[in-house]
Amino acid sequence: MMVYTPSALRSAFAALALALPMSAFAETPDSTSGGLKPFTSMAINPEEEGACRVPRPPADLAETAYLRNGYRAILRILVAERHLKAETCDCHLGEFTWDMALAELSRFQTSDNPRLPFKVLDLYAIADALEAEHAEGCSE
Repeated sequence: MMVYTPSALRSAFAALALALPMSAFAETPDSTSGGLKPFTSMAINPEEEGACRVPRPPADLAETAYLRNGYRAILRILVAERHLKAETCDCHLGEFTWDMALAELSRFQTSDNPRLPFKVLDLYAIADALEAEHAEGCSE
């Protein structure tokens, strides 16, 4: 059995403490020059995000992230349906509220379990398909 003295442990921790901060200087490839650039942020650029994208729901909308994600998917479906019905590429997101998504729960409910009233992945698939249909119509 190997016994570590306090001074040996301090030396090991000091070496580790010196090595760890070096990872803060990690660099990522720069797509324009092929070189490396410093990593600065994981923030999403608002222009890349899209002007008519349903935002993340507020934390007080529902108890769990699963439910909040489901309500967000329902709101995405409602917005996409409005876009398709209106046959316009204008954004109608401003006409919708989180209360509207909550009110539509019965339309998308697949279970009586209050913690799992719907299948979020199925809702995502529906929303993705409707949004793709709308985007296709707007790209022509």
